[in-house]
Amino acid sequence: MKVNIKKLATVQTGYSFRSRLEASAGGKVAVIQMKDLLHNNTVDCSEFVKIDMDAVKDRHLARKGDLVFRSRGQVTTAAILMEDPGKAVVTAPLLRIRVTKLNKILPEYLNWYISQRDAQIFLTSRAKGTVQKMISKQAIEDLEVFLPTLEQQKNIVELASLSAREQSLLSTLAEKREQYISTVLMRFAKGE
Repeated sequence: MKVNIKKLATVQTGYSFRSRLEASAGGKVAVIQMKDLLHNNTVDCSEFVKIDMDAVKDRHLARKGDLVFRSRGQVTTAAILMEDPGKAVVTAPLLRIRVTKLNKILPEYLNWYISQRDAQIFLTSRAKGTVQKMISKQAIEDLEVFLPTLEQQKNIVELASLSAREQSLLSTLAEKREQYISTVLMRFAKGE
């Protein structure tokens, strides 16, 4: 069964600041920016810029489980908030996706799904702009998602996580091996 994201979640454009962000030591509102989105499709909550912002409506606040979508640039994937960001807003041009049908889809599964080939082909086909590609809110809402059972979604997310961990370990192992061989060869070259 395939369902449009708009039937499973709300998609909201990031907060548009009228001027450049000014960090404030006593700032009470964190700002989630592109730089906070990690390669593993999670949001790094440790380095948020804090600002002074008077009236923040609840509808602008991000929370644990929300997805933050990269709507501009070459990479059009989402990142998930795995922890409570506190009082935080997502800044434009990012989009915030909040799953509303938790009985049908896991946020972690949706986050994984958006990165998959079928979803990326759809999003690329709907991208606008020549130099800087942009994915509209409408395009995200129209993206169709395959909906296996919640148990199957959980299994997919777990397996994808284990696979990513394996790739990371293999990469680290390859680097260590290359360093070791280089050291051995250099010793051999020096006649040691």
